[in-house]
Amino acid sequence: MSSKKVIELFYDVVSPYSWLGFEVMCRYSRVWDVELKLRPAFLGGVMQGSGNKPPGLVPNKFMYMVKDLNRLAQYFDVPLQAPSDPFEAMFKKGSLSAMRFVAAVQDKRGDKQVEQVSRELWRRIWSEDKDITEPASLSEAAMTAGLSASEIDELLTLSTSKQIKDKLKSTTQEALDHGAFGFPLFVCHINGKAEMFFGSDRYELMAHCIGEKWVGPQPGKSAAKL
Repeated sequence: MSSKKVIELFYDVVSPYSWLGFEVMCRYSRVWDVELKLRPAFLGGVMQGSGNKPPGLVPNKFMYMVKDLNRLAQYFDVPLQAPSDPFEAMFKKGSLSAMRFVAAVQDKRGDKQVEQVSRELWRRIWSEDKDITEPASLSEAAMTAGLSASEIDELLTLSTSKQIKDKLKSTTQEALDHGAFGFPLFVCHINGKAEMFFGSDRYELMAHCIGEKWVGPQPGKSAAKL
């Protein structure tokens, strides 16, 4: 058993704040004495299960979110750019098929490949203004992440199976059991105790609680300056 502190990251590729949290956490997983476990889940299920309402449904919050994401993208050094119709991408199209595909990738290929595929799906929707709901879109993202055509076909089939549907439901319920009401959700396990942190702006507090040091969104560059 690993002696490292464990951080679970629950996320959905339809969530831009999850992309920010994901990239920074992946950077810190190579700096902090932690084991990062990626937990792809379904944001729609968390919103429904918690009774929460997306900020995009409140006009003033939506306008703020677009401006806020532009600032955060620059601060976190993530190539995030809102799609031409964020409301359609997030709330009309959604991400259920994409997250089932990511769950299938994790089931067959593990977290390293999940990291790469998730990143390419985020890049499609939140950088290139492309679809993530059609099988061809998922295939293109997976191919960019390094998977072969035969592997992708197998994963697309698996993603529609009861096994994977149940896996995604189970992970989503785990997030709800931790108290989730949105993503990204970080659950830090230290000495048998779980601490939950919501959002892409809680790193300083998270670091304090787990006994690590936050040195900014790009720890490699920050360390070079010290």
